Amino acid sequence: MSYDYDENTVVDEILAKDFLSNYIFLTVGRVGSTSENITQTILWVEENAKRDTLIDLLAHSEAGTLTLVFVETRRGANALENYLYSQKFQVASIHGDRTQEDRELALSCFRSGRTPVLVATAVAARGLDIPNVKHVINYDLPSDIEEYVHRIGRTGRVGNLGLATSFFNDKNRNLARGLVELLEEANQDIPPWLKAITGDARPTSFQRPRNNRRGGFGARDYRQTPSRGANNSNRPTGPTSRDYGLLRDSSYYDSQPCSVSQSSPDWWGN
Repeated sequence: MSYDYDENTVVDEILAKDFLSNYIFLTVGRVGSTSENITQTILWVEENAKRDTLIDLLAHSEAGTLTLVFVETRRGANALENYLYSQKFQVASIHGDRTQEDRELALSCFRSGRTPVLVATAVAARGLDIPNVKHVINYDLPSDIEEYVHRIGRTGRVGNLGLATSFFNDKNRNLARGLVELLEEANQDIPPWLKAITGDARPTSFQRPRNNRRGGFGARDYRQTPSRGANNSNRPTGPTSRDYGLLRDSSYYDSQPCSVSQSSPDWWGN
């Protein structure tokens, strides 16, 4: 059997036509579009400035804001979790090397707000129901625009407002045109430098924006409800380093239980 269909036809519709009668295919907006409830910000951030920029974002977040940080690799997830912990942020991570028990524990801590920052690979986070995420940060942008849409869709759900901040640099030029189209469709601000990349046949000729690593993020204020002062409740008191990660076979979570129960031991061992 052959089908005569245009580029907008999706496989699900074809299957439904074959196997279902009187079916309804309902979409709100274009398939693959982003919600206007999500404030999207694209920042030019060089690789060596990503950690400082992330710290700035987290330090200016409203206390208790659930923030989901996406990275591309499991090794990167471990390294970033350890770094944020050393900076006294309450943080957990999930990726493919975690046991199911570890993942469930990390998610429980995140959902309850006890560790309001969760570092995740896209594969590990796929299919998970994580409500009330206020901020999604693409520390590493994905390789395709569809994955970008899927990631930022973790916030701004059920009519709530959400934030999505993405770190962009030379490695991500293939996403420039798709990002511009999505931002235009969702009535978002588009950085002039991003437009310049899409319209320049010689991509090296445009002037890279300066990376203000401490506080300056362009014309848009990415913080909807910032808290003032460096002492953020996302930062715990306690140890500043963690003997944990790739050098250990057993998980940190095995000895540091986290539970939504009020009677459970404190996450930081206090």
